[in-house]
Order: sequence, then structure tokens, then C-alpha cells
Amino acid sequence: MSQDIQKIPADSFERVHIDSSQAERITKPSLSFWQDAWLRIRKNKAAIVSMFILLFIIIMSFVGPMISPHDAETQTLTHANLPPKVPGLEKLGIMDGYGTLAGKEVDLYELKKVDTYYWFGTDGLGRDMFSRVWKGTQVSLFIAFAAALIDMVIGVAYGGISGYYGGRVDDIMQRIVEILIGIPTLVIVILMILFMEPGVTAIIIAITITGWIGMSRVVRAQVLKYKNQEFVLASRTLGASNGRIISKHILPNILGIIIINTMFTIPGAIFFEAFLSFIGLGLQPPAASLGTLINDGNKVLQFQPHILLYPSLILSLLMIAFNLLGDGLRDALDPKMKD
Repeated sequence: MSQDIQKIPADSFERVHIDSSQAERITKPSLSFWQDAWLRIRKNKAAIVSMFILLFIIIMSFVGPMISPHDAETQTLTHANLPPKVPGLEKLGIMDGYGTLAGKEVDLYELKKVDTYYWFGTDGLGRDMFSRVWKGTQVSLFIAFAAALIDMVIGVAYGGISGYYGGRVDDIMQRIVEILIGIPTLVIVILMILFMEPGVTAIIIAITITGWIGMSRVVRAQVLKYKNQEFVLASRTLGASNGRIISKHILPNILGIIIINTMFTIPGAIFFEAFLSFIGLGLQPPAASLGTLINDGNKVLQFQPHILLYPSLILSLLMIAFNLLGDGLRDALDPKMKD
């Protein structure tokens, strides 16, 4: 059965003219790798909050001892074992200087005739805990950042050379790594303490002796992945030197992985320093670090819990914030690692 075909008038169509010069024009502004990564990390609320927490703690570690009216090392035995007391908060019944004495809640500041405020209280020698906590945080952060920086430099150089040159060089270097992995880290630390005086330098050296191994293995794997890529082969064909290939082609592509691993190295170094100081192999009194302060607070936990509370809280915040920020950087710089 035939049907009538309705024809559309020719004047219903309009020819579209496209300028060939504008055909491939990109209307959206192009973003660099780091700009794109920043846009991704901004969407991660946990990473942004962690960034602000870390920034606050780092600033306070330097500013805290200066804004406190008391020195971190000055001993005032008549002010020993005072609880926290903060102006303004004392009227709310919080941090008001009251403590337990002979089973009763009394104002220890009034009892000892102390007319000044200790915001975090004092320890058994009458030293200001506010100054000591931030001074200890400063020392712990310095050790962690120094150890992480040394681990990054040695690990990137060692892993890069091993992966790029390969062959017998790679075999020899990886056998050395396997030998170092087999030695327990705590044994190395004890040996270092026997030959060196316990202190910041000894802890940094002890952490970095084997701490760079993880970074070197990650860098080696990435270099092995990229050194045979087409853009590297093309650069080598055009006569580029090994140094130029590494600095211009391989290193920029693995920079994100290096940053991510460094961010996870820092909290590990902070915890390791705190552990060494807690068991007595790290910094020695009267030097302050988060580990030594936690060790001091553990001894008087039943009677003076504030001595343990503040360094433990800061250590926990540092560990959580660095790990959350590391997760955020991993998702932003290398989204494939999330899978």
C-alpha cells in the first residue's frame, strides 16, 4: 500500500559555514599536570583538613615556645606538678588549675601560691609543659623531615642508577639492598647508639641507614617502566645524553611517585623517633621530643595525666594528618594507584 511522502521544503535547511582555522580550537583553558592535580586534591576534604592541621602544628612548633611566658628548660620546683590553667577557660570549669590532692579536688595554684598561668601545666621539675610540648614537636618534625629528605635523595639516586643502567650494575646493587633488608632496623639503631652519643644526629643516621630502601625499589620499578618507552627511545635516537634523558624525560614522570612515598616516609620517621625515645634509645633528658615527653607522662599517668595527654594528642594528629594527606596526594598525582 503506497503512502504519501511528505516533502520538507528546501528552505527549511540552512548551510552551516565553519571557519577551518577555528575547527580545532580548544575553548576550555588547558591545565598543567600540577594544576590538574591541585583541582583533584581540592575535592578531597580529608586531605585539605589534614593540610591545615599540619600547617598549624608546624607553625606552633616554632611560635609556641616564643609566645609562652615560661621557658622550656627552666625548673621551678615550687611549681611542680601543676595542672593546666588557662585564662578565661578557668571560669567555665575547664583547665582551671584544680587537681586531686589526698583524694580531694583543690586549687593547686592557690595552695602553692602560684600567681601565674601554665597553659598545659607543669611536670615534676616545674617546667612549663606548653613550651616543652611545642619544643619537642619541633625536634621530632626536624628529625622526621631530615630523615625523609635523606631517604628521598639516596633512594632516588640509588634506584634510578640501578634501574636505568640495568644488567650487572642492577644485579650488584640489588644484592646489596637485599643484604640490608635482612638486618633488623632495631639492631642497627642499637649499634649506632653504641658508637655514637644518643641524640638527633644518631637518630637521623639510624633511620636513614635502611630507610631509603623502600624509595629506591619504587624508583627502580618506575625507571624500568619508563626507560623503554617510545619517547625515551626517540630522545636517545636523536642523540640525547643519559643525563638529559633522566632529568628531562624520566624524572618528571616519576616525580609524583617520589612525592607520595616521601609523604608516607615522614610519619614513619616521626613514629620511629618517638618509639626510640620512649624506650630510652633516642634523645636523653633534659632534651625534649614527643617520644621523651610521652615516656615522662607514662610514668605519672595515674597522677598527672596531662603530661601524657598533649604530646600523645599531637603525635596522633601528626600521624593521621600525614597519612590522610599522603592518600590525597596519591589519588591526585597518580589516580591509577587508587585501583
